[in-house]
Amino acid sequence: MSYDYTKERAELLSEKGVPLILRTRDIAARLLKTAGAFREQELMASLSGDSWQMLAAVDYLCELKELVCIFDKSARQYNVYMRPEGREL
Repeated sequence: MSYDYTKERAELLSEKGVPLILRTRDIAARLLKTAGAFREQELMASLSGDSWQMLAAVDYLCELKELVCIFDKSARQYNVYMRPEGREL
């Protein structure tokens, strides 16, 4: 099995998944306040739980335009994220 955002998104948006979205958003906001950008591995190091759900939470924040990936590598942990211009978390 491989990561499938569509499948993971459905579970993420359940009552069980919403706290992960909020934790991910809070940690991202803290990292952005500190450095202005962050690698995905720094965000993931502060989270715990199902890895695919954590990836889905990041993808969901990008879908909402809360985050934007500015450096996309084949190894996902090296992706770099910022807040979109003019947007505050």
